[in-house]
Amino acid sequence: MLARRTLARIASQPSPLGAAPQNARNMATLREIELRLKSVRNIEKITKSMKMIASTKLAKAQRAMNSGKQYGLANSEIFEHTPSETPAKRKLFIVISSDKGLCGGIHSSVSKATRRAIADTENTVDSDSPIMVIGDKSKAQLGRVLGKNLALTFNQIGRDIPTFADAAGVADLIIKSDAKYDSIAIVYNKFVSAISYEPAVVEVANETSLKESAGLRAYEMEDDVTKDLAEFSLANAIYAALVEGHACEQSARRNAMDNASKNATDMIDTLTMQYNRGRQAAITNELVDIITGASAL
Repeated sequence: MLARRTLARIASQPSPLGAAPQNARNMATLREIELRLKSVRNIEKITKSMKMIASTKLAKAQRAMNSGKQYGLANSEIFEHTPSETPAKRKLFIVISSDKGLCGGIHSSVSKATRRAIADTENTVDSDSPIMVIGDKSKAQLGRVLGKNLALTFNQIGRDIPTFADAAGVADLIIKSDAKYDSIAIVYNKFVSAISYEPAVVEVANETSLKESAGLRAYEMEDDVTKDLAEFSLANAIYAALVEGHACEQSARRNAMDNASKNATDMIDTLTMQYNRGRQAAITNELVDIITGASAL
């Protein structure tokens, strides 16, 4: 009986200055969890919508990639019969990226491959070899490490499915630039499957290399023919790399949004359980207070 009166007297005393009652603290915590649950549910809706959009775009990108690969195969047949007799020391690296994010490590993979190619000790190239980047994402990454090598950058290319006109415009600006190089290396993401990709490098011969190759020296050709062949081969290679990189980007974005949706679902389950436990604890505390007060009467 004495213990009950003591508990009642302690419960009736006002709380110290600055200390909130237990129920108030529980309600504030529950309110914060409820707001966080609402935010995570909204994020889950966004990621699921982006996954559906990326899945639709991936199907279109794969069809374009299968058509664009024919351009790359035609280039490969030409360069197989016109190998370069002297190794190139100064290469022009064309990095194929895009302007959009939320697609995993699709941009950092080509940036790392470019850095490895320049720092390679077996196939040495000049450390000041020029770099041209298609896409703002890889431009920002390479600009922090190889800013002095950046000669030309492009953006707003590949927002939708890339076309040959886009590749031809890029090739025309590259040829008209003042960059000095012996050969061209295109760094892009190679499509392996719908859930994987890998960085790849394809070599493209320039006009000088084609003129000096034994395969073309056997024929009498005018200079304009070799020049046109070099320009068309470069546009072909850029187009094949653009459409394959676009397919890899859509695949990576779909996978990234799928993982984000799963993480959001797991977080919703965790927060819901935490909210229910806190709510049950608050109800239990209120019942204890009511029973204690009733017992003290």
